[in-house]
Amino acid sequence: MSLNKIKIIKLKKIKNKKGDILKYISSKNKYLKKFGEIYFTEIKYNQTKGWNFHKKSQCLISVPFGKVKFTFANNLNGKKKIKIIGKNNYSLIVLPPKIWFNFKSLDKLSLVANTINFVHNDKETLKIPIK
Repeated sequence: MSLNKIKIIKLKKIKNKKGDILKYISSKNKYLKKFGEIYFTEIKYNQTKGWNFHKKSQCLISVPFGKVKFTFANNLNGKKKIKIIGKNNYSLIVLPPKIWFNFKSLDKLSLVANTINFVHNDKETLKIPIK
């Protein structure tokens, strides 16, 4: 899969004096092909999680809290693509399958939301830990 297939979509943020409303996913969105599950992962400042590789699952990734740097690669020794998103740059990363990725928190604590189109299966996902 080509790194050019990764899409970044600005998401709607509604200001509210009691706390902002951050739109994430709607059944009306054309990029939501099929729903499998949503999970959230916390990541602490300067920590990196990954490398991750989904054989079949598309990932819809957002950062509603904090700030995170994502690194994408077709192969781990090749060209990399970097995107930074967070609450101040509230966006959705549409990540097709067969692309390696990792992510690093640039804030004290960040929250990553990921919607995949299949229920998580360890046989579908490859992982190479970053120490």
